[in-house]
This record gives sequence, structure tokens and C-alpha cells, in this order.
Amino acid sequence: MNAGILRIAATALAVAGSAWLVAPQAARATTIQRVISPGGIEAWLVQDATVPLVAMDLAFAGGVAQDPDGKPGVASMTAALIDEGAGDLDSQAFRERLDRRAIELNFSVTRDCFRVSLRTLKENRNEAFELLRMALVAPRFDREPLERIRTQVLSTLKKDSTSPNDIARKQWWATAFKNHPYGRPANGTLDSVPTIGADDLRGYVRRVLARDGLKIAVVGDIDAAALGALLDTTFGALPAKATLIPVPQVQPDAVGEKVTIGLDVPQTVIAFGGPGFARKDPDFMAAYVVNHIAGGGAFSSRLYREVREKRGLVYSVYDNLVWLKHAAAFYGGTATRADRAAETIALIEQELRRIAHDGPTEQELAEAKSYLKGSQMLSLDTSSKIASQLVQYQVDDLGIDYIDRRNGLIDAVTIADARRVAQRLFGGGLLMTVVGRTPSAAPTGN
Repeated sequence: MNAGILRIAATALAVAGSAWLVAPQAARATTIQRVISPGGIEAWLVQDATVPLVAMDLAFAGGVAQDPDGKPGVASMTAALIDEGAGDLDSQAFRERLDRRAIELNFSVTRDCFRVSLRTLKENRNEAFELLRMALVAPRFDREPLERIRTQVLSTLKKDSTSPNDIARKQWWATAFKNHPYGRPANGTLDSVPTIGADDLRGYVRRVLARDGLKIAVVGDIDAAALGALLDTTFGALPAKATLIPVPQVQPDAVGEKVTIGLDVPQTVIAFGGPGFARKDPDFMAAYVVNHIAGGGAFSSRLYREVREKRGLVYSVYDNLVWLKHAAAFYGGTATRADRAAETIALIEQELRRIAHDGPTEQELAEAKSYLKGSQMLSLDTSSKIASQLVQYQVDDLGIDYIDRRNGLIDAVTIADARRVAQRLFGGGLLMTVVGRTPSAAPTGN
């Protein structure tokens, strides 16, 4: 990078806002800066010279929802192949460059985003950013890695086709979001993956990887001027605007139904859920707290206490809020002996109806709020985790000061809020998918 570019970056850089974040590894307050590059590319930066590392996380709007009709798996295959050679480097040469400099570069997809994470030593950051640039703007999608990855994906899909957990999860999403992109299998199908070619992957890159849907967070030993220059050299050649397939708003369907799939396995797997809360819903934080009490709190939740501790029906049981760009749901799961499946299902339904009708207790609310306020900071124990979380805050449009406001939002949830929201969250019934032996085939006794 030439000195002229660095000088321009230093003078044109805009730092437009800040908030405060406690970086656990540094045990001190650290500023979150909003950095705007000379070319207008924005990133959130936590500058920390404690360790000579730089971690970057980024997200492009798009994800699995941008798979073409009839070809589920394109986004996932793109993420798996985009770093298998780029520019004048084939797959082996690209990997050798990463390995030689101990650069960690990973691509993945969610239903709404194409995600990238990068971790590098400070001294290798220019090469790391250059390799990322090449992967984004000049991926090769050569035949050998394409066929190799295709074989791996098909092997995984065949294995998943007999996994009760995977069957239950996929069936729940396919039923809840029938005829909607969210209902498609993220990794594709045994029929679709063989039809995916390099042109499909190139088309996905052209449509999705653009600057207007890009969110970036960087944590580590780099200042705003240096980052601004790297943002332009890394992302400046991307298209200005993505060409995304419109995705309609949707609510989970088939609530109140139970879909049963027979499979001769030792344990019956149960997936359950229903409509949730959008991230921008004014009641979202109250729903988040209530869900923690009901099933999101691992060993402290009502479902765990009633189904696992008191009756020993399952090893674990959970449910989580799932907020997407175009839908919101809660989703949970468990597994039990086939001859105890009906009892387990009835108990889950009973407990969720009970909290919907009565709401949580004052003690449950206080304990949940205390846990949720403390656990957030404990989870941000690495630069990579901080970068990932800051990108998610941007994707959710929560504002650069959200980390500073979060505990106050939790504290503001009253018992009246919690009881009202519990009815809204769990009062509408459940969509369940159950995979396992039919009752007549289930063993009895201990």
C-alpha cells in the first residue's frame, strides 16, 4: 500500500460516533469507534493493542434466503468454495498462503447473511486483507475443489437423512415456512446439490456480495486511519448495490399441528416452536427474559426443571428465540425414550401453557435479569467474539451504543410486562415435529 493512500486515509477518515465496551481480555473500557473510510465504507472498530492481533467479522445481506428457486444449497456451497482458490492462486496455493502466515479466514451462511471472519497477526494484516479481497472479488470455483466439496456435502446430506435430530429440525422449518425461502434446507438436498455448478456460485457472488449490504466490525491492534485504507482496498471493488431476490415477510405456519415421522432409532426426537418476536418489537427484551425463564436458561429453566430434574424424561430440553429479517419464531427441542415421548410432549405443552397463563414469578424474573446482565460480558472473552457480536448488532440495527443500553433495557422489564408477553409468546400453541418409533414399536420398561 503506498504512502499517498495512507495520507489520504488519515486526513479523510471520519470517526462519527462512539460507545463503550468492556473487553474482558483487557479488563478495561474500550471505545467503539464508527470508522468511515475515504471511499465511504463503514466499520465499527475496537482498537486494542494488548495483543498484536486483528480480528474482523463481516456480514453481507443475503444468506440462504438468496438461493435460487429449485436450487437450495447454492449459498452454502459458495461459502464452502469461495476460499478454494482466487485470482491467480489455485486452491492449494491459496491455502498455503493462509497457512504460512497463520491467517484464519472462514466463510459461512445464515438464513439472512453471508458471514466472514478473519483473524491475523498484526504484522500479517495487509496480506490477510488482500487474500480476503481476492476471495470476494475473484473467486475461481475450479472444477477439482467444486467436485471435492460437492462429494463432502452429499456425504453429509446422506448421513443427515437418517439422523432424527436433522430430520426433526428440517421438517419443523419446512412446515413452519412452507413455500418460503426460510423453509428450504440450508445445505441443499440430495437432488439439488448435484445440479449446482460454478456459474450458480458466480451468480450468487455477483448478486449478494455488494457494499450496500455490508456490515463490518474490527477488534485489535489497528488504528482508524490504517483500517480506513484497508477497507477501501479490500471492499472498494465490490459492486455498489446487491441484486437480491425479494423475500416476503412471513409468520410460522401450522401452529397447533404435530407432524410425526417414523424412524427406528433408540430415542424419539421432538422439535417444537411457534411465532416469536421481531428484534425491533418494543416487547422483544421482555420476551427474551421470559424465554430464558421458560426454556432458554439451560439448567435454570422451567422446562429443564420440570422435564429433566423432576421426572428424568430427557437429558436436556431448550427453546430459543429466533429473529430473522423477515420472520420471528421461538424454536426448541429435546429427545427421550420412545415409550415416554407422549408424556414428554404433554409436559412441554403443559409447562408452556402454564407460563403463558400465569407468567413468571417475581423471583424468576429477578434471577433471569441478573443472569442475563452478567452473562453478556462473560461471553465476550475474545476479540473474535466481540467482532462477531458487533456485526450482529449492526445487522439487527441496534445502534453503536446498544452494549451500553442493554442492561438498562433488561432492568426495565417489569413483572406486568413479563406476564403480558408470556401470553403473547406461548399462548398460541406449538408446531411439533416428532421423529422416532411409533408407539407400537417402542420398547417398554426400564
